[in-house]
Amino acid sequence: MAIELAGLVSEDLLREVLEANLVIPREGLATLTWGNVSGLDRERGIYVIKPSGVPYDELSLAHLVPVEVETGRVLAGDLKPSTDSETHRLLYLSHPDLGGVAHTHSTYAVSFAQAGRAVPVLGTTHADTFNGPVPVTRTLTAEECARDYELNTGRVLVESMRGDALDVPGALVAGHGPFTWGASATKAVEHSVVLEAVAQMALHTLALNPTAASPDHLFERHFTRKHGPGAYYGNPDRAAAAGV
Repeated sequence: MAIELAGLVSEDLLREVLEANLVIPREGLATLTWGNVSGLDRERGIYVIKPSGVPYDELSLAHLVPVEVETGRVLAGDLKPSTDSETHRLLYLSHPDLGGVAHTHSTYAVSFAQAGRAVPVLGTTHADTFNGPVPVTRTLTAEECARDYELNTGRVLVESMRGDALDVPGALVAGHGPFTWGASATKAVEHSVVLEAVAQMALHTLALNPTAASPDHLFERHFTRKHGPGAYYGNPDRAAAAGV
């Protein structure tokens, strides 16, 4: 770990954020350097994010940029944070249950964003993670683009969120692309992977049957078997034994 980062955040958080960023090229969620993940230490009021423009195959712990949540001030190093840093920061300020944010330019999710269309719930694969459609934001105004663009991107994302942010852990910025979030950087990028998969399925489904639909009670069952107090999916004892 770079000496500038020592004492600011834990090495565990740095390693998690690095690995979460490396998921983006591994899963084909972005081309070149299009994408970023951050992870938050809420107790210290610091998040760590990918630096702007650094290729994934060169990315290391020493490149990660620590940012103060309250002010947006870079706390160490000489690299600039991702240009989307202010969007991440606004999401953290707006929702205290978020511990990670991811942004990609994955093909199918971007297609829905460019069409200005939410990703509808058409099957149980979607409902396993997203308790409802993945919303699309309104289009930013000329004024919002001209001043504080990234911060305003965060604002329209917050506008699009309904209820518990973790029930639908992602949204599409109109004309731009997907942002996802979670309790950690790992979960945030996992939701990016899921969103791209369900967006692809939705596009194929709508091509085959433009009026495709299934009952809400089926989707509710699939979401609640994985989330909430009645969840019963998986083997918690096995995960705990493995340190997960």
